[in-house]
Amino acid sequence: MAEITAALVKDLREKTGAGMMDCKKALTENAGDIEAATDWLRTKGLSQAGKKADRVAAEGVVAVALRNDGKGMTGAVIELNSETDFVARNDKFQAAARKTVAVALDTNGDVEAVRAGKTADGELVSDLVTNLIATIGENMAVRRSAKLTVAEGSVSAYVHNAVAPEVGKIGVLVALEGAADQAAMQELGRKIAMHVAATNPLSLSAEDLDPAAIERERAVLVEKAKEQGRPENMIDKIVDGQISKFQREVVLLEQPFVMNPDQTIKALLADTGKELGAAIKMTGFVRLALGEGVEKGPENDFAAEVASMTGGN
Repeated sequence: MAEITAALVKDLREKTGAGMMDCKKALTENAGDIEAATDWLRTKGLSQAGKKADRVAAEGVVAVALRNDGKGMTGAVIELNSETDFVARNDKFQAAARKTVAVALDTNGDVEAVRAGKTADGELVSDLVTNLIATIGENMAVRRSAKLTVAEGSVSAYVHNAVAPEVGKIGVLVALEGAADQAAMQELGRKIAMHVAATNPLSLSAEDLDPAAIERERAVLVEKAKEQGRPENMIDKIVDGQISKFQREVVLLEQPFVMNPDQTIKALLADTGKELGAAIKMTGFVRLALGEGVEKGPENDFAAEVASMTGGN
């Protein structure tokens, strides 16, 4: 009997798009013959996944997960895409998203590490997705992932437009560092996460703001001032003031808190820290919105229309 090597399994996976265990079984059943194994997978309906890889997967879900690490916490968020919103509402698809985000908790947050990780069932995430493609019949992909960790404090999560617990259209993580009561910090973090979902800030602090974003805004404001006929010698001063306003609008710590517009997020952290008897520092946030940056084709628009007509939204 021919030896079923890892390289042979890899070759068959690349050729058919089927899962690793299915490829190994196909090769075993066919004495290591690639062509015969390919035909075997086709008869089982497991070699179709690769043919769907060129179809745009712009729907799906964002999933979040949290883990208590004693004094600290870890949070993860992933985006699992499908072609249609209809499939995104499938229980198996949502379960796969939860399994995937659980894997992300034990990685460095890199999406490639998540894809290469193993679920609690011992299955590679890449195989989990490939097998789901073969079962459901749509292209799917783990597109993005992120992770936040604090040694002491809390990580909070919020899901907007939830379709199931911890699964929805927008996922936010907020990391707060400090020695205050962890449960109280987590509740504070959840409120800030809701704020982030609503306002979509560009950075945590002014120092973190991408200089390119500032320059783009400045260029727009300068042209606008010129079109308005502002005096040439006053344009820089006018634009400087507008840039300061722009930074207050897009920097999280400077934004007015949506639940109390008289208070900035920075002030909210300071005031809550005083109430809890320990300083609270926000160390990071992540906001993943489903389909950001994915260019949908006509077929995706039609799929959304069909889902809407059949009761989806």
